[in-house]
Amino acid sequence: MWLDLMNEVKDSMLKISQLRAFVAVADHANFSLAALHMGLSQSTVSHGIATLEEVLGVILFFRSRHGATLTPVGEQVIQEARQILHLLEVIQEKANLEKGLQAGSVRVACVRSIATHVLPEVIARFREKFPKISVVITEYDRYAEVEQALRENHADVGFTLLPTTTEFDTRELFRDEFVALLPPKSIAPNESLSWEQLAGYPMIVNIRSPQHNKTVSAHLLKFGQTLKVDYEVREDSTILSMVKQGLGATVMPRLAAEPIPELIEARSLPVPLERIIGVAILENALLPRGVFAFLDVLKVG
Repeated sequence: MWLDLMNEVKDSMLKISQLRAFVAVADHANFSLAALHMGLSQSTVSHGIATLEEVLGVILFFRSRHGATLTPVGEQVIQEARQILHLLEVIQEKANLEKGLQAGSVRVACVRSIATHVLPEVIARFREKFPKISVVITEYDRYAEVEQALRENHADVGFTLLPTTTEFDTRELFRDEFVALLPPKSIAPNESLSWEQLAGYPMIVNIRSPQHNKTVSAHLLKFGQTLKVDYEVREDSTILSMVKQGLGATVMPRLAAEPIPELIEARSLPVPLERIIGVAILENALLPRGVFAFLDVLKVG
């Protein structure tokens, strides 16, 4: 029945706005409520339905004081009308995603060490392939803040520690070793570090890195070791300056320490410890194609 009716309709006479009005009235069983939902006047919706009925040559609704109900032919064609509107949304969505490779932006959330040592090379490769897509970087102090930015839709892509929660779709990028940074000439060249030697240094920690501090403490406890914390500061650069002046030692990820100042002695822990850095997007998030192009560039790297 629907195909027969459509074959009789001239394309230029059937309007999408009429189909939207048709579906809205069917959903609300009332012209006034449908008009309110669509943000139109009731007369506009009524005119749209009347014109659609005229084009199709059938009556779609029974009108009464109590509202509007579908006629038998209206019942037959309402699902197809819904499908047409759905397909139009899909077409628009795909077009918008395609446009995402021609313009738009990718919003990236990360901590400072990633922004300094990882992103510049990635962005350079990405902009070479997609020069019209901008990359917006927001730096955070902690990885937990990066993940929260993803949850709140302040970022499309985040660099975080793995494993994380199942609300994210993640991929491992690389592994970063925790290293002990010791004052100049405090250990013989090429000498391996022992737990006893490490425990003998005053320790300097970054109070803005509680997750790292807990990771290091938990690792040391496995081997019966604890570190005496003498200084708590807020910047990694301050820690490195203090170590260089012989005020103590620290344990931090190598990426956060780079570039390690001259004279500072860097050693692996007696039993190595590393963290896993990964890239994350929110699971099932509807993201522009530019984001996936950015993720593809990360794979190449």
